[in-house]
Amino acid sequence: MKIIRAILVAILIWLLGVMVFMMAYSVRLVNDLELQSNLALATALIPLGWYGTKYYYRKGSKFHGLLLGLVMVSTAIFLDVIITVPLLIIPAGGNYLEFFGAISFWLIAMEYFLVILIYWRLNVKTPVYTKVG
Repeated sequence: MKIIRAILVAILIWLLGVMVFMMAYSVRLVNDLELQSNLALATALIPLGWYGTKYYYRKGSKFHGLLLGLVMVSTAIFLDVIITVPLLIIPAGGNYLEFFGAISFWLIAMEYFLVILIYWRLNVKTPVYTKVG
């Protein structure tokens, strides 16, 4: 596994995800801006995760999708710990507990992980066929 490559792809996806979240937060379409932004991020993470994973695997890597998903999601969580919360959440009156305690955070993280895993399962994993009879 090219772990540096996986981390760099995850950083790019994280940056794009933060941009989507902030753009959605700046345009009021519904009363709940946090819900609106989370829905925009959750929607954007499907193609971002898919094409980011596709980009990672384009050099022929056969690294297991579970481990790739763990690396990429962990990278995003680490960036949230060192950048998102101190620079965006705390100045707005929030804290680490509110950010990481929100069910929406974990649902979005799980979705991101599943997109990576599904891409791997459909496009990378070699199916195992057993002979019957």
